[in-house]
Order: sequence, then C-alpha cells, then structure tokens
Amino acid sequence: MKILHVDLNCDLGEGIGNDAAVMPFISSANIACGYHAGNEMTMRETVLLAKKCGVSIGAHPGYDDKTNFGRTPMDLTASEAEELVFKQIKKLQKIAESEGCKLTHVKPHGALYNQAAIDINLASAIARAIYKADPKLLYVGLANSQMGEAAKAFQLQFVSEVFADRAYTDEGQLVSRQLDGAVIHDPVSCTSRVLQMVTLGTVESIGGKRIAIQADSICIHGDNPEAIALAKAIHDALVANDLKIEPITTTHD
Repeated sequence: MKILHVDLNCDLGEGIGNDAAVMPFISSANIACGYHAGNEMTMRETVLLAKKCGVSIGAHPGYDDKTNFGRTPMDLTASEAEELVFKQIKKLQKIAESEGCKLTHVKPHGALYNQAAIDINLASAIARAIYKADPKLLYVGLANSQMGEAAKAFQLQFVSEVFADRAYTDEGQLVSRQLDGAVIHDPVSCTSRVLQMVTLGTVESIGGKRIAIQADSICIHGDNPEAIALAKAIHDALVANDLKIEPITTTHD
C-alpha cells in the first residue's frame, strides 16, 4: 500500500522572528527575497536554517512594497512582472548556491499570488520568469487557479497549494484579508481543515460550500500570530494519521 504523503510549507524570512521555531515542523520553506520583506542577511540566515533542518528551499517573490508587506495589488505589465519575479529568484538562487544549497520551487507572495490566481497573463509572466531562471523549478500556486494553467503552458511542474489558516470563497479563491474570518488562528480548526483537504480532497468555503481541492502542499503563514502552534499541531496530526510529511521535490514510484 502506498504511503500517503504531503508537503507542509511556510512563508519565512519575513522578519517575524519565529523561523527557528517553525522550521522543525515543516518540509518546505518559501523565503522572502527582499522586496516585500527581508534582505540579503535574512535570506542567508533562513537558507542556512532550512539547510540545517533538511527543509526544501524556495523563493517567495512579491511586489516591491515593504510598506504594505506586498499585500496591495499592483498593475504591472507582463514584462515588468516577469522581471520583478526573475530578479528575486536569481537573488535567492545566488545566496543558496553560495551556501551549498539549491532552490527547488517558487511561490509568489501576497497580492502577486492572489492576482495571478485569476489573471492568466500575470500567471504566465511568473511562469516565464521561473522558466528563465531554471525550468526545473516547481511553480507553487493556488489549487484550481490560473497559475496551474500557466505552469502547464510552460511545461513547469505545478504544485497545487492549499491553506491551513485562510478561508476560501465559494469560487475557491482566498477570502480577502479585509473581511472577518479571512485568517484562521485556531489550531484545532486548522488541523481539521487540513485533514479534510488532504484525505478527502475538499474544503468548506466561508459560505458553507464544499469545494474540490488538490492538496499537494499545505501552507501556514509565518506571520500568523499562531504560526508556531499551527505548525506543530498540523505536523502532529498528519503524522498521527499516517500521512508522511515530505518536501514537494520528493518523487514516488
């Protein structure tokens, strides 16, 4: 019988201060590349921490907007978006390689992620940047989104991501952070949702609709105040249910 496996990822290197406490419970780290958060020093520190813990390293590019933590939508041309993402990937790639590590994946951040989920042109610009940086890099994006279509068009391997600590709309998008209930903080609720997504392939929307969803990788936001508790609770629940936590780069027969 094949062991059911899943990746557990977290957005780190964003200056929250909990990276070392979260890292032991996850299998993949999405590292901020200095635009929406972080700098070369924090990037190197997070790379080394991931290396020490045996965690896969991915780039987490966002809009050049530290004031709003990259969570304010922008209107960039396709070429501008491509260059924005490409520069950030290469920046982290260079640091990782200098420490004897290799990038495995790219996951957009914040507003860039949410806009690309519904905008095929933006999703494709990100795909072009990933392909140009290294066509072997995995494209991590929202399940059932335009990012999956863009990855397919560029023959990139797509990783269907679900969120432990975010609410979903009836259409399968993430609920705006401006609305009540968009971010979930309770470890019990998050753990229950994760087990449903991984074992049943569904998630309950904020409106009570059951949505089909593919959970290749589960995300916990590093800036969630309960990130450490969530990481531990979800890790322990997955293990208790015989679900193997492995990096998204791991292949299976």
